[in-house]
Amino acid sequence: MTSSPIKIAGAPISWGVSEVAGWGVQLPPERVLAEMAELGLTATENGADGFLPEAPAEKAAVLRRYGMASVGSFVPVVLHDADVDPMPRIERELDDYAATGGDTLIVCAVTGVDGYDAARPVLDDEGWARLFANLDRIASAAAARGVKTALHPHAGSMVEQADEVQRVLDDSSIAFCFDTGHLLIGGFDPVEFARDHADRVAHVHLKDLSVAELDRVRAGEQTYMEGCGGALYTPLGEGDIDIPSIVASLHAAGYDGWFVLEQDKVLHEVPAPGEGPIADSRKSVEYLRRVAAAIEAQATGA
Repeated sequence: MTSSPIKIAGAPISWGVSEVAGWGVQLPPERVLAEMAELGLTATENGADGFLPEAPAEKAAVLRRYGMASVGSFVPVVLHDADVDPMPRIERELDDYAATGGDTLIVCAVTGVDGYDAARPVLDDEGWARLFANLDRIASAAAARGVKTALHPHAGSMVEQADEVQRVLDDSSIAFCFDTGHLLIGGFDPVEFARDHADRVAHVHLKDLSVAELDRVRAGEQTYMEGCGGALYTPLGEGDIDIPSIVASLHAAGYDGWFVLEQDKVLHEVPAPGEGPIADSRKSVEYLRRVAAAIEAQATGA
């Protein structure tokens, strides 16, 4: 099988930009996109609502100004509640894609309560059936516009734990946004997922994290949000996830989508120029470029 070159993109969440109220300091797109460009990145996710201008054409113009192509966006929607229709939010996002050129709709099945530290409802079979039916509706609407849909298992969402991820694998044909950090948080080994389920991966969020800090979250010593403001996520290569093995498995399986560099980061203050998120992201970019070069050289026999 011939594999494509490994493509690297950024994400505003690595600069602290989040859809969660009270998440922390929200940096403006002028700084975030300029720093991505400084790192040599030429593609990014669109970021949370309010990060870019509301009008689709204006979103596209801002991305072009910084030489950025859109690779899609993370869209939190309620999928299990009969009283909530996710489609208006989805259609609005797809309108953005028509302008920005994004091609992957990353859907997160949220609880309906803001934030990722609240208690999660327990779904019965009817709730799961509704969630799957809404995923099918979203995937159909996106496909009609030439856009792929990927479900993002996420800490604090309705698809978090390993058994929930497995249920999606078994009972749905939806593709995944494979997030290495969130899968591990939910108890699903990301190395195993990359090895066994590469055919279900449409998009990748590449994270590294500290298992010691994750254990503090699991023990209730810190919330997930507190972990994101601390040392839970690390630059690639400095945590406990086997990033080279994951990238190699996906590359060998012919994955040709984006590897989006992500750290779910909470900023407590505006960093000085050249400091803060760009420093961690620079480490991650340089690390992944080394990993990619080694994998591609091995694949070609160079």
